[in-house]
Amino acid sequence: MAKLFLVPNLLSEGDWQNVLPAKIHPILTGTKYFIVENIRTARRFMKYVNKDIDINILTFFELNKYTQISDIPQFLKPLEEGFDVAVISEAGCPGVADPGADVVKIAHQKGFQVVPIVGPSSILLALMASGLNGQNFTFNGYLPIKQPQRTKAITSLEKKAKNDQQTQIFIETPYRNNQLVNDLLKTCSPSTLLCIAANLTGENEFIATKTIQEWKNKIPDLHKQPVIFLIG
Repeated sequence: MAKLFLVPNLLSEGDWQNVLPAKIHPILTGTKYFIVENIRTARRFMKYVNKDIDINILTFFELNKYTQISDIPQFLKPLEEGFDVAVISEAGCPGVADPGADVVKIAHQKGFQVVPIVGPSSILLALMASGLNGQNFTFNGYLPIKQPQRTKAITSLEKKAKNDQQTQIFIETPYRNNQLVNDLLKTCSPSTLLCIAANLTGENEFIATKTIQEWKNKIPDLHKQPVIFLIG
């Protein structure tokens, strides 16, 4: 029976064998149909894993914010014909803070077998290394960009973190990281814990948990870096 493989990708530059399981090599090598966010970067990743892959004989379906939901079922047509299909995320694990979830949902509805491959999740890695509550947590995605909505969102998350003992996890577009840190320092209580986890699994990985008051003494430059933020 054909399978829908969910193939993880690197979070940062480096040797893929240090981060991803060896199992992805035969999957990428033996599969002919791929669902990806960006065809160009997906091809580059596949050639990085196995330089002998013949990219030109493969079929790629692009799944991103421009894709219509009505187009997704046709991406799974190869499964109906007995061919495996692989979903590759741009970074980390498909389906987690990622449009791949829409494909997986339809695959389940059609009765296809879904096979997740172990890989790095920036959300879980940051939580593991934060020292904050890993028994009760929420991933909130992106916070509002504009004020006063952003300040209200930060205040609400801080309240949940303290009242419910629930770690609040969120992200920001890399070029707005520094502004988000400034807003957190202005809005949160001095005793609130803030974890900043940047460039996870990369050579310049940075993870630190401090109180808001402690962060005010030295704010790191996070401009254009992939970062996960956690408060608790």
